[in-house]
Amino acid sequence: MEIKNYAAIIAQELDLQEKQVQNVLDLLESGATIPFIARYRKEATDSLDEVQIGNIRDRHAKLVELDKRRATIIDSVEEQGKLTPELRSKFEQAATMAELEDLYLPYRPKRKTRASVAKEKGLEPLAALIMSQREPNLMSIAQKHVNKAKGVETAEDALAGARDIIAEWVSENANVRSRLRSFFRKEAIITSKVVKDKEKEGEKYDGYFNFSEKLAKAPSHRILAMFRGEEEGFLRLSIAPDEIRVLPGLKKHFIKADNLCSEQVSLAVTDSYKRLLQPQMETEMRKIFKEKADKEAINVFVTNLRQLLLAPPLGQKTVMAIDPGFRTGCKVVILDKQGKLLHNETIYPHPPQKEYKLASDKLKRMVLQYQVEAIAIGNGTAGRETEYFVSKIPFERDVQAIVVNESGASVYSASQIARDEFPDYDVTVRGAVSIGRRLMDPLAELVKIDPKSIGVGQYQHDVNQTLLQESLDTTVESCVNYVGVEVNTASKELLSRVSGVGPALAKNIVEYRNENGPFASRNALKKVPRFGDKAFEQAAGFLRIRNAENPLDSSAVHPESYHIVDEMAAKCHCSVKELIQNAELRKSINLKEYVTDKAGLPTLQDIMQELAKPGRDPRTQFDLFEFDKSISTINDVKVGMVVPGIITNITNFGCFVDIGVHQDGLVHISQLANHYVKNPNDEVKLNQKVMVKVIGVEVERKRINLSMKEA
Repeated sequence: MEIKNYAAIIAQELDLQEKQVQNVLDLLESGATIPFIARYRKEATDSLDEVQIGNIRDRHAKLVELDKRRATIIDSVEEQGKLTPELRSKFEQAATMAELEDLYLPYRPKRKTRASVAKEKGLEPLAALIMSQREPNLMSIAQKHVNKAKGVETAEDALAGARDIIAEWVSENANVRSRLRSFFRKEAIITSKVVKDKEKEGEKYDGYFNFSEKLAKAPSHRILAMFRGEEEGFLRLSIAPDEIRVLPGLKKHFIKADNLCSEQVSLAVTDSYKRLLQPQMETEMRKIFKEKADKEAINVFVTNLRQLLLAPPLGQKTVMAIDPGFRTGCKVVILDKQGKLLHNETIYPHPPQKEYKLASDKLKRMVLQYQVEAIAIGNGTAGRETEYFVSKIPFERDVQAIVVNESGASVYSASQIARDEFPDYDVTVRGAVSIGRRLMDPLAELVKIDPKSIGVGQYQHDVNQTLLQESLDTTVESCVNYVGVEVNTASKELLSRVSGVGPALAKNIVEYRNENGPFASRNALKKVPRFGDKAFEQAAGFLRIRNAENPLDSSAVHPESYHIVDEMAAKCHCSVKELIQNAELRKSINLKEYVTDKAGLPTLQDIMQELAKPGRDPRTQFDLFEFDKSISTINDVKVGMVVPGIITNITNFGCFVDIGVHQDGLVHISQLANHYVKNPNDEVKLNQKVMVKVIGVEVERKRINLSMKEA
């Protein structure tokens, strides 16, 4: 088999230059990561971004998979002695897996079928005769195939067996399958019916009890909802176009005459469609549209996760964190500027204990003693009540109370990571620590939690779990490398997400740091066991050493480019530190003088941007937010209210907004502000602060409907 030029194929499909694609494939093959390629190999890729590089990687994997299957199929047909030059050519030209499998279908080893049974009875010659549609004496020929010893009792039995063979031929016709597949994709209707006697039990799916729409137009969330309803045993689904629109065209493809033979062919085609083709096409459509819905749902999840991970950090401040509770009390912890646990205790300001004064005095004492600068309050049970309680305390220093989304904190607190980090503390302390740390640096804390537990997905349990995990892992790694990691304070979980590092090397870095003290330079990382040249190349640019002797060690400038900055400083007759501090000196630099084969203008421009703000956190500035103090439970929410909220989740059908009552409200896509409807590219974002109007409240069902149009 000829060696395929994958780069040329991918370049054409993705509208890129072949050289760009080939360079990406070569870099990936050498072990380079996507963040590294996107950030530090712009000359090789002509500045392709992470998404484009990921698309090249994924398409290459699909093409390799297709060719592996192609080779297996050709070998199988060759072993059967049925591989002709023409058939080999068809196999080699097949551009998709579906096309390849259609061609292979007649040669695929089969279990017993009605057609194979008929062939064993010697009825294949009769089937071929009927298919030719030229025999005028069909019944007399059929009579000759009666063989009671083989179970062919009558001429009609012979014709029935021949029709079974023809039906299988029809179903295995590659051209027919291709055309029918295309028709199904465009015209199939997905129909949903409630399973008998399951109406009450499956009430949450009542919108799909008698529902149908064109499959091609069904949004991903509806497809996933119907599939879930079917999986749970409440719905029965079918997928097919109107039969009247399919059968005439199908018969026209095979019927070439008007006689008894063509009548038999007509019956066989009808049987083939109903018994074989329609179920097979339905199975394919389920797979195709499930994959499409999965990808859309995963894209929503990935977008939400990225926004959550890149949420503004409060920064290095001494924080009091409170994990609220009623009966069991509120767990309070104090964290220093690096997130280290200094103190913990429990207060009981809420019913049934109602120790308001004692709890208030304790918080005032801790704020003063530890010079607390901010208070993080979890938004779970008793969150609003605790926020209200804290807001009434007259602290002796200026301190801001901030409500923090605690989704996933309980998962972290019970994890092995948390047990390793805090072996002497229980889950309540660990949960409070997580709440405080995610205020200080959401990214550094959330990387310790399985993204699926953070609560920003859409139908996350219904989608392909392998693809979901891969996509989420890629997103986490992208965010970590985008922000950069302070190597002397980072956890091993955060370090493991750095390009080229991974869990084993991250563990070695932390152990070396614990034994030998903080790293003084990036170069010192090479002393870590297993931190070889390749790992250093991939990781160094994303690792930061604050207050290092070389100021570039705290920047995103890669060590491989330090010599360029040294040359710039030398020409400006200053030190690197002075070059960073003096904008006028940097303006005098002519970048074209420093262009080489390895470092072109894209790299040089990145270096200049980094020198202007070395090590700057690319995340936006932290912004304070307060809920409406007049509402704390869903019972306080009334239609017509206009209240502030924070977007907590975004789906294809709208977004969910936390208005501070323990139950997020839904802004349906039809109720988004006109600004977003008119400008689809301008999207709502996770953690965005918005004003919303309450347009519906169902207390018993815990549903709140909101609008951004009139707010």
